[in-house]
Amino acid sequence: MDFSLSEQEQAVADLSRQILGDLSTPERHKHLEADGLTHDDYVWGELCDAGLVGVSLPEECGGGGLGFLATCLMLEEIGRTTARVPFLAPVAAMAVAEFDPDEDLLAEMATGSALVSPALVEPGRDPGDPSATAVEAGDSWTVNGTKEMVPFADQADCFLVPATTSHGVGLLLVHDSASVEVVPQEATSGLVEGKVVMVDAPADRLGTGAEAVEWLVQRCTAALSAVAVGVVSEALRLTAAYTSEREQFGRPIATFQAVGQRVGDAYIDTEAIRLTALQACWRLDQGLEASTEVAIAKYWAADGGQRVANAAQHLHGGMGVDRDYPLWRYYVWAKHLELSLGGSTAQLLQIGNALAAGSA
Repeated sequence: MDFSLSEQEQAVADLSRQILGDLSTPERHKHLEADGLTHDDYVWGELCDAGLVGVSLPEECGGGGLGFLATCLMLEEIGRTTARVPFLAPVAAMAVAEFDPDEDLLAEMATGSALVSPALVEPGRDPGDPSATAVEAGDSWTVNGTKEMVPFADQADCFLVPATTSHGVGLLLVHDSASVEVVPQEATSGLVEGKVVMVDAPADRLGTGAEAVEWLVQRCTAALSAVAVGVVSEALRLTAAYTSEREQFGRPIATFQAVGQRVGDAYIDTEAIRLTALQACWRLDQGLEASTEVAIAKYWAADGGQRVANAAQHLHGGMGVDRDYPLWRYYVWAKHLELSLGGSTAQLLQIGNALAAGSA
């Protein structure tokens, strides 16, 4: 297992860090919040112009032709800067390219001018066992059902929807139309999600069965873990800097044993999140079986991520909740990522089932 980055992948990571580090700054976030803006269209446009949004899509449709790992490197930098951009859209576009390479909107997805959002969540149900239904209608399909917590639903041009058909579970591409109602749901992180209600919504079927749904769920879950790497890494950096400068009793609080131990534990958690996410993304990139590795990565992103966020908040004291200081954004993003597509308990159950079945 070779985790070293190729020259092209390193270039993607460096360019992503440069663009997002220069543009998605705390001052930029304050400006957006003051104006009541939930989307940073300017930063998204810069990522699109740099070719980063479609970096993992085939060259035939205008993409960069790199693998899934390249997109995850960009997602890590999005997490590091808490950029308000539709970060799962590039992953969803990869599913379209994988299962319907002739889709008309694919070239626009590669440039970021058309957004596709994964609509995976129904309360109390697994994405692989949806209550939404799809019926064949001649050469096309129609979908009925409701999905919740759909990321950036208010911006999406189409949605990837798991639905039950007469042939079993399938993945369908539902275009935004009069048959689709989007009800905005603002998450505690400040990111906009949405409830998507579909009534006889026209759709195209992707793939031939449940494997397409599993393909998408695994990559979206790994992508969330990659975003979490950036979130906890920056939260840890802010905490190390703050505790090195904040003085009590005439010396920096970082020199106190209890503080040093807390930061040390946060560092261990951060490295575990980074390494397990990298392993999951790398295996998916290589086309290897990765269901257990993805669950392990999401477990660490959820369980370890909330520990890092709590430690960072605790060690900052009142500064941690000061809206003029950036740490609070990392806390609410860590909580958002912890619960998206299953928290730590859901991942442990999946890992336990794999161990019991002898497939882990």
